Amino acid sequence: MSTSPLQARQTTGGAAPTDDVVVRIEGRSPWSLAWNRLRRDRVAMISLSVILLIVLMAVFAPVFAAVTGHPPNEQYRVDGLTADGLPRPPNATFWLGTDDLGRDILVRIAYGARISLLVGVLATGLTVVVGVVMGLAAGFFGGWVDTVLARLIDVILSVPFLLVAIALVSIVGPSLLLTIVVIGFFSWASVARIVRGQVLSLRETEFVEAARSIGASNSRVMFVEILPNVLAPVIVYASLLVPVVIVVEATLSFLGLGLTPPTADWGGMISEAQSYYTTAWWFLVFPGAALLLTTIAFNLFGDGVADAFDPGAARRPR
Repeated sequence: MSTSPLQARQTTGGAAPTDDVVVRIEGRSPWSLAWNRLRRDRVAMISLSVILLIVLMAVFAPVFAAVTGHPPNEQYRVDGLTADGLPRPPNATFWLGTDDLGRDILVRIAYGARISLLVGVLATGLTVVVGVVMGLAAGFFGGWVDTVLARLIDVILSVPFLLVAIALVSIVGPSLLLTIVVIGFFSWASVARIVRGQVLSLRETEFVEAARSIGASNSRVMFVEILPNVLAPVIVYASLLVPVVIVVEATLSFLGLGLTPPTADWGGMISEAQSYYTTAWWFLVFPGAALLLTTIAFNLFGDGVADAFDPGAARRPR
């Protein structure tokens, strides 16, 4: 059985351990330490639970439709609308009420979660992959490669993203793939700048020089030796980028440049509810609450991830 240093001193009367006392010190990786800090962060864990519930709602959206008996795009002109043609409030048939076309808001929110999470995860993944590759190349090779990529990063960061995204979607036409590609294209530069700065500080370190001395290829040095050491800030940035992407997608849909109706989408639902907020509050409140809850949960979880990787940041004055 292993003995801690404290137990060893108690065994030897406070003196240094002798040769017959085995002292084992277990090393812990930064990833293990970060995970331990994260799981002790109550706010981060509650936020993660909320995110998991939203994911489950999106995955089981067809179950919501089956239980209620209301497909997401089915219009119930008689049961779903009042005699005046207005949306019905929450009731036993429509748990969160109906929209202006008599469709079930609960079911459409569940299907809208699929769109928001899909765009958030895929666009963030595209951003991270492109940004990491570009940042690694710029920081590792240096010279003209770094100069060209650094200027490209500056150009991308200077472009008014939302205006260009609106223009592109207006010209090409709205689609899920285009939304993901546009968001990913205009977001990778920030990741690349973070990775480039980290690589510039690591490429001359001893472990990199040791890898080069034994004949490791550039790709091995970049992706095996350097990349694991720059992943922490990338993970932090990615966790905070997901809610931004979700809001951008909802904004495009709100402006009529998102997915083509009648696809359920939170931004589109909020846009449709503008004319009914005084007479059918549920039509606006529930989709808006779903979007707000999702972005807050991701932001709080992202803050927890940042504090887990850099615990001193939470104690430094801002």
